[in-house]
Amino acid sequence: MEEHVSDRPEWTTQPDLASRLFGGTVMWATDELFAEKENLVNPWRPAHRAETFGPKGQVYDGWETRRHREPGDDHALVRLGLGGVVSGVVVDTAFFKGNYPPFVSVAATSVPGYPSAAELRDADWDVLVDREPAVGDSENYYKVTSPRRYTHVRLTQHPDGGVARLRVHGSPVPDPALLDPRSLDLAALENGAVVTGCSDMFYSSPNNMLSPGLAAHQAEGWETARRRDDGNDWATVRLAGAGLVRFVELDTSNLKGNAPGWASVSGRLDEGEWAELLPRTRLQPDTRHRFALSDDGPEVTEIRLDIYPDGGLARLRLFGELSKRGREAVTSRFAETSG
Repeated sequence: MEEHVSDRPEWTTQPDLASRLFGGTVMWATDELFAEKENLVNPWRPAHRAETFGPKGQVYDGWETRRHREPGDDHALVRLGLGGVVSGVVVDTAFFKGNYPPFVSVAATSVPGYPSAAELRDADWDVLVDREPAVGDSENYYKVTSPRRYTHVRLTQHPDGGVARLRVHGSPVPDPALLDPRSLDLAALENGAVVTGCSDMFYSSPNNMLSPGLAAHQAEGWETARRRDDGNDWATVRLAGAGLVRFVELDTSNLKGNAPGWASVSGRLDEGEWAELLPRTRLQPDTRHRFALSDDGPEVTEIRLDIYPDGGLARLRLFGELSKRGREAVTSRFAETSG
């Protein structure tokens, strides 16, 4: 995936499985006297206004606990919005300079259904980050190598302090028992689709297009820089599984002066060739467009979205059904990562 030169690890381009944008939530914390635990999974970058004081001190856009006077650590329990395989964790201590934790740990577990925080105390937890040093007012990166699928993570501060954001980057792995293979969005992150490449992600990631729900504003979609050449922007998406696409939805909501003028969609066949699914079609700004495709379309495993010449999309939906091969692949991946 092309992007501007950065010292951020490559795995940070993967979706943040803990993000509130995907339904992540902070279920419980040992303490949140100074700043609320819910801030940990906010999708936007942390903000700060110096000398902005409330009844408990400086107001922080993060989670901050009181100073410990006895031995012990602080914990926050997060239910991931998207269960999946974790590639890396970011513990962002933005604006916490004299009150950040010197060390952090992250553990994870996989539990079906919707357990309470109390019920998760007896779960089997795998350590993903084992008491690693953290730096204040920085994004602290920790690579993860576990091949397992997780549904919950636990952040520990050793011993206390403040963390602005917890990002849990990885690949979503859906539970096939909760999918209807005959009718689903083949491009949804929550169903296992993933962006495999793009021409540009200057303003925001193309992963945003595959998010659940409607985009609340421009930043919750994918938007490219303005092109000054004769080319066009594009993104490729590996589908949840091999399948047949029946409807294409291209949503330009909130994009009024920066929507693409046209778009097309192609699908990758087994032979590696590309077949046209939706020809170059005119788009309108701030509009949800839905297009019906042929009933006898090909089985595809990946799609390429071309936008002309540049701009952004709030959401991309590809409604259809998994083929027999696609169903087997979804079931196999879940089994391989649940052991």
